[in-house]
Amino acid sequence: MRARVRSGTLLTVLIVAIISFAAGTRSDVIFAKVGSLLGLKVDASTLDLSSVQETYRALKANYDGDIDIESLIHGASRGMVDAVGDAHTVYLDPAGVKELEDSLSGNIGGGIGVEIGLRNDRATIIRPLKDSPALAAGVQAGDVVIGVNGEDSSSWSVDQVVAKIRGEVGTKVNLVLLRNNDKIDVSITRAEVSSPTVEAEIVDGVGILTVSRFNGETAVLARAEAEKFLAAGVDRVILDLRGNPGGEVSAAQGLAGLWLDGQTVLTQRRGGEIIRTDKSIGEPILGSTKTVVLINGGSASASEIVAGALRDHGKATLVGEKSYGKGSVQAVIRLSGGSELKVTESRWFTPNGKNIDGKGIEPDVKVELTGDDLNNGVDPQLDKAKTL
Repeated sequence: MRARVRSGTLLTVLIVAIISFAAGTRSDVIFAKVGSLLGLKVDASTLDLSSVQETYRALKANYDGDIDIESLIHGASRGMVDAVGDAHTVYLDPAGVKELEDSLSGNIGGGIGVEIGLRNDRATIIRPLKDSPALAAGVQAGDVVIGVNGEDSSSWSVDQVVAKIRGEVGTKVNLVLLRNNDKIDVSITRAEVSSPTVEAEIVDGVGILTVSRFNGETAVLARAEAEKFLAAGVDRVILDLRGNPGGEVSAAQGLAGLWLDGQTVLTQRRGGEIIRTDKSIGEPILGSTKTVVLINGGSASASEIVAGALRDHGKATLVGEKSYGKGSVQAVIRLSGGSELKVTESRWFTPNGKNIDGKGIEPDVKVELTGDDLNNGVDPQLDKAKTL
């Protein structure tokens, strides 16, 4: 889940800081004073970077080759943030910023068309997308990605694997997949890949609403589909949040607002103290409609917010597998030069006061979905949801 600090605000602060520095005043002090007036969390402390300068001078004087200064600067910033030890607090260079924005919008760019999640602590193919290059190449649900372009990826995070798989449209990516203890080499040509934010269908009188991410259009699209459900006389709804990695909290509030009437969706706490309570947004047109929510290990962040809120308020039954377990809130702060800092600023709790960070949400009805199920075109989780 993420919040965003406006770039215009930060740009103003940076300009003031630069001018003040030129005038002989410490820029970090000015940044802190001006930033606090604008509502930003700032700190006037500084770091002794003399050892970094010493390393740079030694590197520049002795390295046999060209040095990209911009890459060094980004690398230093990234290393400092990584040293915090929080997987969700990250430094994004301009390329990383674009990748994040593209993933939230659904415009994935050059990719192979797969949903990847963490299974048994390994990056695993959850499912290849319909008509995707991955599907055409024979990639199957349950395949473990252990190699990308000649590098051993067996210990990589999902984000690292995804970043390496993406690239220019028309170029190839070589994967090593582990399937039933057999290693399989696959070469796939990247293509322009996009996936819809919201999809809906009515099957045997049941409205199935599939939400793949939470962005600025999620709530609007979902509400439009919900209105179609009601117009068609649907009296049961399945909300499919499987494989949804999350996104913007406002989108979660809007989606939850289809069932909840201005009720608490989550509380944010910092150091144990409640700093914010977020409520549902919109008219609860599905509030009296029997609802089942599908979750799995790929359901994270905003997906868990919605699932937890609907269950806590007695509006839905959860079916599937334990969710990912991301119970923290990230602020996205725009930095100079087009970079961004995504930093964990608080922890979120369900309406009943439960934090699921690192633990996930256990479904009310546990049903496993195996790779063989997907490859054979069967979905026992969805089938079970239809019976409830």
